[in-house]
Amino acid sequence: MVTARIHQCENWIFDWSGTLVDDLAMVLDATNHVLRHYGKGEMGRDDFRMRFRLPYAGFYEEMLPGVPLPELEDHFRVGFADSEAAGVTSPLLPYAVEFLKCLHARNKRMFILSSMDALAFDRHARQLGVDHFFEASYAGVLDKRDQIHRMIASHQLDIERTVFLGDMCHDVETARHGGVSSIALLTGYQDAAQLSRSNPDLVADDLSEILRLLESGRVHETETTARQ
Repeated sequence: MVTARIHQCENWIFDWSGTLVDDLAMVLDATNHVLRHYGKGEMGRDDFRMRFRLPYAGFYEEMLPGVPLPELEDHFRVGFADSEAAGVTSPLLPYAVEFLKCLHARNKRMFILSSMDALAFDRHARQLGVDHFFEASYAGVLDKRDQIHRMIASHQLDIERTVFLGDMCHDVETARHGGVSSIALLTGYQDAAQLSRSNPDLVADDLSEILRLLESGRVHETETTARQ
């Protein structure tokens, strides 16, 4: 069980959207910009959360069949920039900073694996003051399952001591594909019913639950050492 050994994890891979930042409003704005461009009706928040999925190529093929993905991505970037210019924000989720600081204090290695546009990720991570926490970032990844093995090999990560945190079924599937533990967070794009279908190792309401597990594990480690 991941809960029993979470404090032993040395390598922490994070999704970005819905895991560390609340950018759902901006992504929905950008998606609706794309749909409007092709004469389609806009999506509401609940409908978007129900239908959106990763890899997003499948979602767009369903919504706009036959439109080349690079073309869609260009329009999405325009919509995302327009949303930013209009003052829509993508703040850090509650407990994100505390969680990253906790891992940093324990000398854990941290990485980003995200489908978010790489330039947008770099800009937001710097603006939010969290870019320095990550040893490496892999953003703009269409299918994370194609990247995780290369990532593990490149950084020589022990899969038994690695965990991937995300908010979508694709994140859980990516973790399983890479042979690492998975934590599904209910702070983003998919709800508990959707995420349960991918059988994550652990489901948490938010990062504070994982933070408590880490801190309780630290206490247990200290007590064990003192008795030896």
